[in-house]
Amino acid sequence: MTGPDRRAAGPRQVLSTLFAILGVFTLAVGVAPSATAAPGNETGFALPFSGAPAFERFAPPKLTKPSQLNQPMGLAAADRVAAAIGLSPKDALSEQQYRSFLSGGGIGGSRDAAKIIDACLIILTNTTGRPMFGDSVVGSYGLYVNEQGMLQSPANASAPTRQVNSLIAPGGYVGTWLRDNGATDTLLALYRSAYTIEVPFGFVAQQMSGAAQLVTNTKAGVTTTVGMSMAPPLWIVNFALLYIVKPSLAAAMPAYWAPIPPPVAAAIKASPNGQVPYSRYASYFG
Repeated sequence: MTGPDRRAAGPRQVLSTLFAILGVFTLAVGVAPSATAAPGNETGFALPFSGAPAFERFAPPKLTKPSQLNQPMGLAAADRVAAAIGLSPKDALSEQQYRSFLSGGGIGGSRDAAKIIDACLIILTNTTGRPMFGDSVVGSYGLYVNEQGMLQSPANASAPTRQVNSLIAPGGYVGTWLRDNGATDTLLALYRSAYTIEVPFGFVAQQMSGAAQLVTNTKAGVTTTVGMSMAPPLWIVNFALLYIVKPSLAAAMPAYWAPIPPPVAAAIKASPNGQVPYSRYASYFG
């Protein structure tokens, strides 16, 4: 959920585009990066997967104990992250707007669009107590299991969380619906937040990551792999989108990221479409 896909470009070209766009967005939004900047990159993610340095530390850290696996962040933590990236509970949709938005109602509503959006909300909140397929809860790994039983990154080309990009692009369905249904303030709050700064990082990261849509993390000499949705810019973009829809949804997102078991990561990378049967690899997540 990071914006419209475009024709693939080489790493050097997309990085040049990233910094050109970032300069414009930094001037345009109302969040001051220097006010929240962390002292250096300590997460283990590298550009563009680390996102804007000012906000990198607000994304989920790597888990340090098994009990943190797939745990939701909770509303108190969600409100703190929201404040750090420039959002507050008053920026979210009203309960009536939320219900209309998720049902495809309201002025210009679309049930087909709402179905995609609802699927995204389910995928991005695949945490403890919220299994998607059978008993699969793999949100901390940056993965999910689709209706066909295939394990993949939420940034996979076939995923609703990738297909929704056209709906959330400027001038797309989501922005139009918000303006037409009395939620212009919500849209403006989103654009003033770190969302606008992180979008180009997410775009470049997706363009560079092929079918697998996995991310390498290297810290303290240890290299691991996680699904794209848990990389800082993607997570923050998705968090902002969920928070303006309903803060409790953002609160259900993973609080920590976990390394994908190496045999699973290798299989996903080797797959031509970035998918593997979950049943074949479920034991690695036990």
